[in-house]
Amino acid sequence: MRRGFLVSGSVAAAALAGSLVALLGACDGRSFIPSSLVVDAGTDVVEVDADAAPPPIEQATKVDVLLVVDNSRNTDVAHQTLAETVPYLIDRLLNPACVNGLGSVLGQPSSPTGACAVGVRDFAPVTDLHLGMITTSLGGHGADLCSPANPAFQPTQNDAAHLVTRTAVGAGSVPTYQGKGFLAWDPAGVNVPPGDSSAASLTGNFVEMVKGAGEQGCGFESQLESVYRFLVDPDPYAAVAVLGGKVVAQGTDATVLQNRADFLRPDSALVILLLTDENDCSTRESGQFFLAGQASSLDGSMGAFHLPRARVECASNPNDPCCASCAQVTPAGCSPTQVDPVCQLPPSDGADDPINLRCFDQKRRFGIDFLYPVDRYVDGLTKTLVPDRAGNLVANPLFRGNRSPALVMFSAIVGVPWQDLAKDPKSLASGFAPPSEIDWDLVLGDPANGVAPTDPFMIESIAPRAGTNPRAGIALAPPDAAYNASAINGHERVIPGQDDLQYACIYPRQAPKACANAACECDGTSIATNPICQTSDGSYGPVQQYARALPGIRELQVIRGLGDRAVAGSVCAPITVGTQEPTFGYKATVDATLRALRQRIP
Repeated sequence: MRRGFLVSGSVAAAALAGSLVALLGACDGRSFIPSSLVVDAGTDVVEVDADAAPPPIEQATKVDVLLVVDNSRNTDVAHQTLAETVPYLIDRLLNPACVNGLGSVLGQPSSPTGACAVGVRDFAPVTDLHLGMITTSLGGHGADLCSPANPAFQPTQNDAAHLVTRTAVGAGSVPTYQGKGFLAWDPAGVNVPPGDSSAASLTGNFVEMVKGAGEQGCGFESQLESVYRFLVDPDPYAAVAVLGGKVVAQGTDATVLQNRADFLRPDSALVILLLTDENDCSTRESGQFFLAGQASSLDGSMGAFHLPRARVECASNPNDPCCASCAQVTPAGCSPTQVDPVCQLPPSDGADDPINLRCFDQKRRFGIDFLYPVDRYVDGLTKTLVPDRAGNLVANPLFRGNRSPALVMFSAIVGVPWQDLAKDPKSLASGFAPPSEIDWDLVLGDPANGVAPTDPFMIESIAPRAGTNPRAGIALAPPDAAYNASAINGHERVIPGQDDLQYACIYPRQAPKACANAACECDGTSIATNPICQTSDGSYGPVQQYARALPGIRELQVIRGLGDRAVAGSVCAPITVGTQEPTFGYKATVDATLRALRQRIP
């Protein structure tokens, strides 16, 4: 569910002010970047001489860690769990563990200069470390939701991929290196001016950053585009405006460019660590794609805006050439829209277009995919050339200084049962498997061709699902099942408003949370049959017992595309109390990330 969007009102007299136009040339999901190293720079063609470039940097002594935190509603458990995992992450970087030849942890010296009693250091202690954080909130992409055009707008709904330093309480800011928005570990004082030499201070400040992310962000989370905007986009816009019914990017965001230049060294190993409990909703900032996030009518009336329906072909095959919006021009060779049986239905009254599900199953439901192709993000983290705003290929800022793609690691803690990712589906003690060992048919299927995952818990669905996780042997349970009938997601639920999705997994809160005034998800008509609102005696009430996650399909597609330069972890931590436990919180994701990193730092 795209949390935080409670929209009501009558249907606008016209669903659109005019017809939807062709929204973008490259809507087929193909790679944004051709494999050729020939750049069309307008009037000139520049051929890149690969022999003239210095060899790429394959190892680094510097490490830059960028947290990307979902700050939408009801993420407090994930934030707390991450905050309690951060000390483990920093400690493992500053005082690496002793490991055997398989990378299994055997112990840890008392200090970074101590010797291993058994085994060898995972890698040399990191003495040059940057720590920064951005959120998943990029505003409305031109729509009224998550923008100042909405009366309920909060500034934290558009963090614009700027480094975030707010504290958990009050209006304060976490102190950062020279006020630049990130923390710098510099125990030897080699930086000018010197960075932090207190591990306790460094850790405490980073924990405070995580807690300060808050839960007032945009419910249309742009997890992947936030990463791209901060690290890759050659010309991040300063603002977007709707002119003539289309989004136009305006100006250049100097803050993003400065944050990037200050935080990201050209010769560092980069670790991107994403935390989210929902699927990515990175909406394209061009044409009329903004309509995916539009809540109010476009004609100035007080009615609600609803997207037009999709042509009849979309229901059976979203890849059909005739699949399009009923408001678009009839595709060539297809029956006229004027006789399409779906397009002849009355305009939507909102029942089939709840605002919370605007990013769900878009092509089948609306005939248009409003989101950037996943290839954009795989390419952005691996290729030296990326398109600028005009479509010309230019140098990728991420590889400034000849950083090798091997020095860029992407770890994502997302909505997926941990049993699907663990080396042993019965226990997380052995850790998460690398992408090369993950059964991608299990967790993804083939999204581009409409093939569902073989794990039914990973199928995005409003209606209750059925089936058994083939790896763990755990079955889905019906909505009327007993408390925790399924060890993965409790059980399915009845969704009265048809405005949310079934859970991929649930996990225990550190403590139950009483719900009032939309403070959490057990505060309305959705309580009955909702497993996160159920107590051990089988009753339901306005007290949230568990946190939940929806299938993180697009984030996992990026991990599959990156291969073993990436790490997949589950936001549904099996243990959220007892930080010393080896499988507490997100330690398993940290361990897997460090296993990938150890190949790239001495």
